[in-house]
Amino acid sequence: MLTRRVAATAILLCLSLQAHAVGALFDVQVIDRATGTTLPLYWHNGRWWVPGKPGHRYAVALTNRSGGRALAVVSVDGVNVVSGETAAHDQAGYVLSRGQFAQITGWRKDLSRVAAFEFTALPESYAARTGRPNNVGVIGVAVFREHVRLPAPPAVSRQESSRDAATPAPPAEASASKSEDAEGQSSEARAREQRLGTGHGQNERSLTSYTDFERAQSTPDELIAIHYDSRDNLIAMGVIPRPRPMPNPFPATAGFVPDPPR
Repeated sequence: MLTRRVAATAILLCLSLQAHAVGALFDVQVIDRATGTTLPLYWHNGRWWVPGKPGHRYAVALTNRSGGRALAVVSVDGVNVVSGETAAHDQAGYVLSRGQFAQITGWRKDLSRVAAFEFTALPESYAARTGRPNNVGVIGVAVFREHVRLPAPPAVSRQESSRDAATPAPPAEASASKSEDAEGQSSEARAREQRLGTGHGQNERSLTSYTDFERAQSTPDELIAIHYDSRDNLIAMGVIPRPRPMPNPFPATAGFVPDPPR
């Protein structure tokens, strides 16, 4: 009897797995900038999900745990956040030094400005407004280690954007992630209303610069995908357990003794 009870508990824990950061080479978090909180991540049907609130700005927070410099190519809704191109692994990204933390807060406009990431209705998302609505609702991070050469004549390498250092990231639970398969939206997803996307918010100051970076290989060393939607939609999908109403020991409204029926 005890063994069965322990096994059932283990299964329940797996079904309700939560984290605040995912990734092995990089810790990836989603931070609600309106509240300053790190949003919880829920594991459901082979995917990580995060609940967003319409109108709130957010940041994709990265911490380099790889042991050396590494490149993070970041996409939101299938769009590269640096170049605005339909996202691919071989595009520009952010270079972080060993142990460096950075918050990616918006769509890069130039070396000193971004347009803030903001949770919004799908039709108002940047991807939908630029004719690319099919991949709205997912944040992607492709991580590349740096190719370290022995002392030799300098090799030609492409330039990538480099993010300035930021304040240290708060402690977070790291967990292995899985990449998103190329598949169409499920009928359940299509049926949901008021799906969230990421809008092209107000311009903000965000300094960066160029740096040289040569990838150790052409394919990502790690690929991280975090899907997002409103909390209500995630509850409807079964990603977040539906809140159970708590019994009230005194359910009647307080008052005085009424007259008996006539």
